Amino acid sequence: MLNPLHLRTLVEVVVTGSFARAARRTGYTASAVSQQIAALERAVGTPLFEREAHGIRPTGMAFTIAERARESIAVLDSLERDIRDVVQGRSGRLRLGTFPTAGERLVPSAVAELTRSHPGAEILLDEAEPDDLLPQVQKGDLDLTLVFAYDLVPRVWPVELTVFPLIEETLVVLVPAGHHALRRSDGIDLADLADERWVASRPGTAGATSLFRICAVHMFAPRVAFRSNDYDVVQGLVAAGAGVAIVPGLAYQPREGMVAVPLAQTPSHRRVFALYRTANHNPLLKAALDAFVLAGRGLQGRFVRADESIRSTSEEDETPTTELDEAV
Repeated sequence: MLNPLHLRTLVEVVVTGSFARAARRTGYTASAVSQQIAALERAVGTPLFEREAHGIRPTGMAFTIAERARESIAVLDSLERDIRDVVQGRSGRLRLGTFPTAGERLVPSAVAELTRSHPGAEILLDEAEPDDLLPQVQKGDLDLTLVFAYDLVPRVWPVELTVFPLIEETLVVLVPAGHHALRRSDGIDLADLADERWVASRPGTAGATSLFRICAVHMFAPRVAFRSNDYDVVQGLVAAGAGVAIVPGLAYQPREGMVAVPLAQTPSHRRVFALYRTANHNPLLKAALDAFVLAGRGLQGRFVRADESIRSTSEEDETPTTELDEAV
């Protein structure tokens, strides 16, 4: 196989007509240039220069190889630039996963920051529920995904994944405007809603499980009349006076006819994390984590709090990680 370094040297010798001048242009000694040309001649099996008393003369083969080498060197140079761009995160591909509420509230500003800071990168996004996204991260089909865990429905994440906390959402009680339970000044006592019709997510979801466990603390089981995994539907039903609900802070959207208040006792939360394979060395991961940290800080408000224990990776010497027991 021909050595690209030797081909570069050949081009310089043909252009300059001298080992010494080629040495000055390449930074090698004349002896090193001579050795490289000798090695190339052995590789091609024929002399490339006629050695004369006062210099060298390129053979026809030398001109032919040098001309073709210029094309190959240009391709290699372009490849090296592309590799540097990928390694340094200026280009490349980043495949993200998200669950719906984060896809609406957290992802857009993070993706906007990524495309601004890395205009040459290809950012891809897939939306699904966390249980569908996790296998894709484990298999390497996704570089990073956003997931959540409720306080009362703890999760243990796969050991090969790094868990990066982003935000903490307060679980919000939604009731129709003017509801009698609003008489408290410090929030709603959930026991006051024991006889209400509830709007909940579908059975088996973490949200539905969290609702039943919160209500169990208050010694009642919610009477679920309506089920939907679409928080717009949930909040529309509450605003219409059809029932009451508990939703995470990211999902809450103010609307006429509905009031949102925190629990007076036993406040509970949903926490949002970014997960990625610890063995994944995609240079864009660091930029993605920084973008999500900034996006989380931008969402801080009454019912959403950025996890201030986590700084952006640019504020750390290394990408921060958390232990699994800190993430549930």
